[in-house]
Amino acid sequence: MTTAPTEVREGRRVPPGPPRRATPGLLRLLFTDRLRLMSDGARYGDVVRIAIGPKALYLVNGPEHAKHVLADNATNYHKGIGLRQARRALGDGVLVSDGEAWRAQRKAIQPAFQPKRIAARAGLVAAEVDLLARRLREHVGGPPVDVLHEMTSLTLGVLGRTLLDADLGPHSSLGHSFEAVQDQAMFEAVTLGLVPRWLPTPGQVRFRRSRADLRRIADELVAGRAAGPDGDDLLSRLVARFASPEEVREQLITLLLAGHETTASTLGWAFHLLDEHPDVAERLRAEAVDVLGDRLPEADDLHRLPYAVRVVEEVMRLYPPVWLLPRVALADDEIGGYHVPAGADVVVVPYTMHRHPEFWSDPERFDPDRFLPERAEGRPRYAYIPFGAGPRFCVGNALGLMEAVFVLVVLSREVRLAKLPGSPVTPEAMLSLRVRGGLPMTVHTASDGPADRRPTRR
Repeated sequence: MTTAPTEVREGRRVPPGPPRRATPGLLRLLFTDRLRLMSDGARYGDVVRIAIGPKALYLVNGPEHAKHVLADNATNYHKGIGLRQARRALGDGVLVSDGEAWRAQRKAIQPAFQPKRIAARAGLVAAEVDLLARRLREHVGGPPVDVLHEMTSLTLGVLGRTLLDADLGPHSSLGHSFEAVQDQAMFEAVTLGLVPRWLPTPGQVRFRRSRADLRRIADELVAGRAAGPDGDDLLSRLVARFASPEEVREQLITLLLAGHETTASTLGWAFHLLDEHPDVAERLRAEAVDVLGDRLPEADDLHRLPYAVRVVEEVMRLYPPVWLLPRVALADDEIGGYHVPAGADVVVVPYTMHRHPEFWSDPERFDPDRFLPERAEGRPRYAYIPFGAGPRFCVGNALGLMEAVFVLVVLSREVRLAKLPGSPVTPEAMLSLRVRGGLPMTVHTASDGPADRRPTRR
């Protein structure tokens, strides 16, 4: 960590950060490597100010400071950069809304995510995972498959069956449309809105087409449910709760994005890491075979698959799907003894907190056993926040965890996925932390052991 003298302006302490002369390099990283920008910034401390042109970002990397922003003083912080730009496609859905509107939306969707309800739908999740395993078995010995594409299809299928009582299979364009929306939202965030939206740039053209596609799909799903909004599924609840078709559409598009993107991203990183660490993969497979035999997992099996749960937790530590929690300060505040002015962009950074050397030994190493109770004892609660924290804690965390565990144990028992030799796996920090350009992997039988190689560090 870099030590820097404390700057005082008008009697207020200013957080440390890179000097003004570093601005050109910071701008380059903002466009090309946002994870590096955050990691470099974290070296200055747990509260850091990064001045980039006319803007300044206040990075929060310490657990207690994250707790202050996300929980203790959450009413002072509304959604920030990136998500503000995503409103063009998502409208004022629950992911981007604030204040009373958000509270009403959250109250409306919360019942669909009750733990008992999610557990009752474990069979639907397992059935979708079984279909995925069958598809992959057909590719054994064949050309590579894009695992990220497969995980996106799976998570959309699970979302449709468990929450919406709908078949999303015919809507195969959803994943590509959401990708285009994210790309443009992030472009507008990093360009500080300086590129006019009316310019027909390739990104804008792709965004508009994708937004129209998302609206069309949402309207088709709503039209099929509008005649009888008395069901127990989430889509029926939305139709019954919100007065206008536009409100229902906005909530549905938001839930479609949030409900599939983060879990698909986590699973992509999981198979990358398992391929890099065959010892972990074999231990995961042994637990799956021992607990499940040849049957599909059930809700109660989550308690019998502790290693699989730890694998998922460790994947989300190294590659948290929500790598950045952007906020904007409504009023002046003080974080860690440093002044934060009203209107400031404040970003809590799970990616750097999950690698904080004060709370994680050998933080770059993939080690699921660091989540054993005896090793986690004393670790601050907010040192690990893959689902966010505070009032806006992810409402779908239970479904996401169940889904990820089910996929890992079933696929580890059925197949082995291997990356192509020499194929790079690069993080892409958009609204979620995804693998850039997809994840091509070859499919082998589970009994076909990995090639003779030593596990890598990551």
